[in-house]
Amino acid sequence: MVSDIQQNASTRMAKSLEALKHEFSKIRTGRAHPSLLDQISVSYYGTDSSLSQVANIAVEDSRTLTITPWEKGMVQAIEKAILKSDLGLNPATNGMVIRIPLPPLTEQRRRDLVKVVKHESENGRVAIRNIRRDANSEIKEALKEKMISEDEARAAEEKIQKLTDQYVKEVEKLLEAKEADLLSI
Repeated sequence: MVSDIQQNASTRMAKSLEALKHEFSKIRTGRAHPSLLDQISVSYYGTDSSLSQVANIAVEDSRTLTITPWEKGMVQAIEKAILKSDLGLNPATNGMVIRIPLPPLTEQRRRDLVKVVKHESENGRVAIRNIRRDANSEIKEALKEKMISEDEARAAEEKIQKLTDQYVKEVEKLLEAKEADLLSI
């Protein structure tokens, strides 16, 4: 009973950490990376598909991405999708290849991105604490139903707290790494 609650909390906290990593990967650090274009969807024969499903995305150099659509007719649709996205990128087409030069980040833009990263990490910490609250309420419910003893409940709550502290430290490490990455020139 108690181990199931702890296992469930641990799994959910790990998922929250993965979600935070995914959010951090969307925030660009000045280097070209194919994951910058993950959220862009393109209309492909009437169906919205992610860009990676209709084209090959590659890194040409540290500041340039190249997109090679699998069909010639997709070039215009991909260009429009990139321009409509809120990424502020300007694609340049050369036949079947679309090049996306990434402008260098200004100091002010870097500071703004650090604020965004701090906000996302706070959301991650809140999610982990909510999971702790849910697990503790499950433990209290089990205690109320006389399924576990008070000692077992206290020990379980302490383990949940240690688990929470561990995942919050992971969030802090991710935040420090991303912040250093953003502020390095």
